[in-house]
Amino acid sequence: MANLSNQALASLNGKLPIPAYRLAEHKPEIGIVHLGPGAFFRGHQAWYTEQALQFGGDWAISAVSMRSPDVSQALTPQDGLYTLAVLDAMQSYQVIGAVQEVLIASEQYPQVLSRLTAASTKYVTMTITEKGYCLNGSGKLDLTHAQIQQDLAGNQQPVTAIGLLFTALAARFQANIAPFCVISCDNLTDNGHKLRSALIAYAEQKDPTIANWLSQQLISPCTMVDSITPATDDAIKAQVAEVLGVADNWPIKREAFVQWVIEDILPADRPAWQQAGVIYAQDVSAFEKAKLRLLNAPHSTLAYVGSLLGYETVFDAMQDKTLTQFIQQMISDEIMPSFTPPAELDVQQYSKDILARFNNPAIRHLLAQIAWDGSQKLPMRVLPAIRDNLAAGKPIDKLAFAIAAWCRFIVKRYKDNEKLVDPLAEPLLAVAAQCTGQADTDVALFLAVDAVFTAELSLNNTFFQAVRAAYQQLATGPAAALAVFAGEA
Repeated sequence: MANLSNQALASLNGKLPIPAYRLAEHKPEIGIVHLGPGAFFRGHQAWYTEQALQFGGDWAISAVSMRSPDVSQALTPQDGLYTLAVLDAMQSYQVIGAVQEVLIASEQYPQVLSRLTAASTKYVTMTITEKGYCLNGSGKLDLTHAQIQQDLAGNQQPVTAIGLLFTALAARFQANIAPFCVISCDNLTDNGHKLRSALIAYAEQKDPTIANWLSQQLISPCTMVDSITPATDDAIKAQVAEVLGVADNWPIKREAFVQWVIEDILPADRPAWQQAGVIYAQDVSAFEKAKLRLLNAPHSTLAYVGSLLGYETVFDAMQDKTLTQFIQQMISDEIMPSFTPPAELDVQQYSKDILARFNNPAIRHLLAQIAWDGSQKLPMRVLPAIRDNLAAGKPIDKLAFAIAAWCRFIVKRYKDNEKLVDPLAEPLLAVAAQCTGQADTDVALFLAVDAVFTAELSLNNTFFQAVRAAYQQLATGPAAALAVFAGEA
């Protein structure tokens, strides 16, 4: 079977939507560089840009992987093309052509720098996960981070996204080219402001003149992104091959729901993202908070509690009536009261829609994948609601149960000698090694991990006692503990 490629596009016309502009004489030029070309980017931002390209403009994407060659090896032989399968009540397929090339920064640094410094590159978008920003617990650039220190020394090409972007921005400054607009699309609270602050803080260490230039000219909007995009498996590859009649090395699957909210500060010269459904908002934080608390917090809770119960996917976990009841109670009793939603959002309906999305049998979203990088995710997804509820004297027992489940999850990984996918894997597993099974001792050890828990939170007795009680209950078995916290026992 032939592979998906520019050459194969014409034969697919009429079967499913294709990027017809790829067949035109004048193709869009690259105007966007994207760092981190994972599944979410290809199902989300690249899809939005694909829709925007129907309205014209030079907004093709150069996708850059910092180190991994996997996406480049899969898509380069396909001319950057791939299939997006939308799996929901109705299934649909579309060939995405917005990605013109996939580069590997560690291997093709001159080409990457050339793209970033080109005057034609107006935007840099990013999905590098929370850990890729090298921030400390306060959300500032961690100048003690080993890789940041390595980049600041300047003895070799940058290894961090912050170092790479600064190098490109410095070159643009020297060439009198305006800075590109940089857009974080990661689940990071206040992501645009934190990214802008990190770049300026890095610049202050390297060249105060460039730092001043960036403080005046760099645009970095806050954003909120949402769509469940599970990892690609052999089943979706076979499904896509059957539909297309050609093989696709790396198709992407996602649910039908997709959302992208961008702070309304972009220059006028922008892709037609709004026509593609992007929401431009004066205040993204309210949307962001709603998503982090009503979707991401329950998602992470499902991952840790569901894993302890032996489930493999989100859909599997949602078939457990006690777990579903617990999640619904956590949302209504502790998450919704923890914040004020945006006026434009029907929070009750939004929450119902989220639970319906979790219950989509067509999306096989692995709990193990959601559980990755918990040390980075929980401070964004769960701990803010706990802090706000503590300050307001509101309940936190079910949110604390999620934290206790994460602790138990790490201990189980250690005891089972299974890999823990987390940037803090080594210190977290070291904590697990010290755990005795006694709730007081174990919880104190975990709460002392200051890269996850602030001193204000770790020293809060109400929080400690809530996590301790949940952790101790989990010792009786996850199913029995869940029944207690869901009010069934």
